[in-house]
Amino acid sequence: MDFNSHTDAIVRMAVGLVNELTPGERRGRPFQAPRDLVGAATEGLRTGYPGQREVTEEEAGELAGTAARLRAVFEAVTAGDVDTAALRVNALLDDTRARPLLERHDGEPWHLHFHGRGGTVAGDLAASCATGLAIVLGGDFRDRLGVCTAPHCDRVYVDVSRNGTRRFCGTACQNRVKTAAFRARGRTT
Repeated sequence: MDFNSHTDAIVRMAVGLVNELTPGERRGRPFQAPRDLVGAATEGLRTGYPGQREVTEEEAGELAGTAARLRAVFEAVTAGDVDTAALRVNALLDDTRARPLLERHDGEPWHLHFHGRGGTVAGDLAASCATGLAIVLGGDFRDRLGVCTAPHCDRVYVDVSRNGTRRFCGTACQNRVKTAAFRARGRTT
């Protein structure tokens, strides 16, 4: 299931930023805000765009704030509160002054960018993430955004599978849950 190649990358980038920059739990363990904010922000961005340049300290700080706001969108969708998710995305769109713009660069064909000219790198990336999530929320696939259902994990995901049944942030959490269920069945026999 693809939204479109650019939107897919933007939404993956939003997931990466949330998962790398927001504290909580990851794979059954506490996950603290990273000490290396630059490295974590860059890693999050590279989830969607592997060639992304390393961000600056200032950009990383701005992106950490954006990641917290993006997390709230995923949490609202998971709770079934699409209205709150939409309002949070709209606030991000307003704050970043996101607007569509056709661009052509690096030998690529014309494609849609989600920010205007002259903004900051972090602001432009925030506008792109907000617009990508708006496309998902405004379409038929809003239930493809979620928070991992494994115990002690609150990382987010976007489900791009054909059948739309993903419930975990990754295979590590899926395997943890399956192993625990297998062991529980073994104890009852």
